[in-house]
Amino acid sequence: MRWRVPVIVAAAAVLRLLAPGAVVAADPRYPDWPCNQLKVPEISVAAVWAGPSIDGVGGTWENDPKIGELVPRLAARRTPMDEAEKLIADFLTGGAAEKEDKAKRLFAGVFETLNRQRSEVMTGVERITRKQKVLDPRSLIAAEFIILGTSLPAEGYPAEELLAVYRLRWQIELAFKRMKSLLHIDRLPTRTDAGSLSWLYAHLILVLLTEDICQDFLESSP
Repeated sequence: MRWRVPVIVAAAAVLRLLAPGAVVAADPRYPDWPCNQLKVPEISVAAVWAGPSIDGVGGTWENDPKIGELVPRLAARRTPMDEAEKLIADFLTGGAAEKEDKAKRLFAGVFETLNRQRSEVMTGVERITRKQKVLDPRSLIAAEFIILGTSLPAEGYPAEELLAVYRLRWQIELAFKRMKSLLHIDRLPTRTDAGSLSWLYAHLILVLLTEDICQDFLESSP
């Protein structure tokens, strides 16, 4: 039966896609579920499996060392589908009855593992949501202050001057970020020192001119 490999692979793919993500509608039955996606606590076998019934298979797959070794590899998101298909094809050997039994137990293992991983992720998301709902009163107090740490002695370095230096330093960081993201100044296309300096000087001049023009524009009346 040629359905075995593609059906198992497709089932694994569907279960992966059904992991928590952004979709459409929130469910009021689960107040701690923060995603727009409708929460489905468990995926049914019928939703992802078109093969023969796996009733009675239960946890028997865990008693097979080969299946126990194969299931984690098939359940891992990093495993490409073509590799998963080959692993399954190599595993499904023997007569027709043996192949069907192997296919059912292998699917049961993959299904149980991915469903459990999915449930653990959703439980973790809800746990974090519940923690975020409880606001620590100390956070409200801390929000009224700007807290800076420094190794400088208290005498001779007023807090106002340190704050001004910090703000200046942050503006410098933002300037470098703009140059990297807009002009790609961190990616030199040249191979010689002279060429690199020429490229950098030209782009730094462009930055200064652009900053002046933007400042004039911001200060002009509408």
